[in-house]
Amino acid sequence: MDNPRQRADEARELFRQAYRAQMRGDLEQAVELYTASIKLDPTAEAYTFRGWAYSFQGDYARAIEECQRAIELDPEFGNPYNDIGAYLIEQGRLLEAVPWLEKAASSPRYASPYFARFNLGRIYERLRRLGQAEDQYAQALTSNPRYEPAQRAIKRVRANWN
Repeated sequence: MDNPRQRADEARELFRQAYRAQMRGDLEQAVELYTASIKLDPTAEAYTFRGWAYSFQGDYARAIEECQRAIELDPEFGNPYNDIGAYLIEQGRLLEAVPWLEKAASSPRYASPYFARFNLGRIYERLRRLGQAEDQYAQALTSNPRYEPAQRAIKRVRANWN
C-alpha cells in the first residue's frame, strides 16, 4: 500500500477496532490491533493507547515506554504525560509522577487537563499536603465543573482540615 492517505485511513480503522477490543476487555487483541495501526501509520495516540492496554495487563514499564514513544512523536499531546504520571502513582512513585502530570496539565493538545489536576491532587492528598491537594482538585473543577471525582475529593480534603 503506497498511498499515505489510504494507509492513514486503514490505521485509524485499526485503532478504532483496537479501542473497541480494549473496552470489551480483549487486551491481547487490542494490543495486536494497535500494533497493526502503528505499523501502517505511527501516531502518538496509537502508542499511548497501546500503553494503556499494557497498563491494564499490569505491565507499567512497557506502558511507560509506549507513552515515551508517543511523546517523541508529538510532545504537545498531553495524554501520554498524564498516563505516565498515573502509572507512576500506581507504582507508589508519587514524587516522580508530579513533573509528568504538570506537563500534561499544561500541554497544548490535551482535551482533559482536569485528569492531570485530579491526579496531582491525589498525590498531594496522599502526602498529606492538603492545601496543595485542595488547590489541584479546585483547578480540576475549574476545567470541568461536572467532574464528580474532583467534587468528592475536594469535600473530603476540606473535611480533613477540621
